Amino acid sequence: MSDIHCIGICTGGGDAPGLNAVIRAAVKAAILKYSWKVIGIPDGFDGLIWPERSRELTLKDVSGILPRGGTILGTTNRGNPFQYKVVENGHEVTRDISGDVINNAAKLGIDAMISIGGDGSMKIAHELFLKGMKVVGVPKTIDNDLSATEVTFGFDTALHTATDAVDKIHTTAESHHRVMVIEVMGRDAGWIALEAGMAGGAHIILIPEIPFSIQGICQHLEMRERFGKRFTIVVVAEGIKLPPEMRHMARSMAVGNMIGDAIALMARKEVRVSILGHIQRGGSPSPYDRILGTRFGVAAVDLIAEGGFGKMVCLQQESIRAVPIAEAVGKLKVVDPNGEFIRAARAIGIAFGD
Repeated sequence: MSDIHCIGICTGGGDAPGLNAVIRAAVKAAILKYSWKVIGIPDGFDGLIWPERSRELTLKDVSGILPRGGTILGTTNRGNPFQYKVVENGHEVTRDISGDVINNAAKLGIDAMISIGGDGSMKIAHELFLKGMKVVGVPKTIDNDLSATEVTFGFDTALHTATDAVDKIHTTAESHHRVMVIEVMGRDAGWIALEAGMAGGAHIILIPEIPFSIQGICQHLEMRERFGKRFTIVVVAEGIKLPPEMRHMARSMAVGNMIGDAIALMARKEVRVSILGHIQRGGSPSPYDRILGTRFGVAAVDLIAEGGFGKMVCLQQESIRAVPIAEAVGKLKVVDPNGEFIRAARAIGIAFGD
């Protein structure tokens, strides 16, 4: 611990509610518990390409940021120093500038780094660790699809936002006797769609893990009508795999619109589509995400103090632990099509279009 005097913090990838809670906790723990200096790196690892943009973070800098969405450091999901795109002689070329990033961190006096990010950011952090940078990771994704941790901060807030939207759409769907399609985030895993659909009382949920057909959806609509139900809520994850009958269609529009058009055509129904998009990433973090972010931030600082470099903090069995970053990346936590969540959903009449 004695060789650590200054740490750096950066946030990479898409933003998520709770990032500021992590930054605040890490800064406060570093200063109050260990008397370290803290440097904020702007816009992910990009900030170490231009180190003059970095700045010291004091207790005053993190005062009042706990309930704020986003990240005070800024973020990017394009800043990979191992594959950095530059224009030379009018042509775009890819360069490995990871050595410059490590040297610039040293010039700033940074002894160790906290990298807060999702799968992509963790891969970069791991590669920098292999090249000699002292780095620890904090997992972040609203999709909740990192296998090493039970929950990622940001997911709970996104789930609240999506569920609130389903609740609001429910009443207008019922009033107008319409089919309402709501597209939520979830590129590789359907956790937001599944849980927001269950919490909001959706009737059909489409997720990447379960193949579906438009015919399967329409059959469920007909069944609901036979029971006297004149409206249907369909929650769609953005990462669904289109059924064979739709694969000829280019994904030139949002997948929610494509599903809505297909249902309207086959079922001859009036369909309305709502795409929640980046509203799910924004807003004030829920109490759960603020607390989880705070626990992660403190744990990351303690991990540096213990010399646990190359590791990532995570939540396992409701306790904060650390795992090697190498074990945490590249393996997604997806919805089990035969798991208890899906069985419970099917038991209460939710269809998955299969």
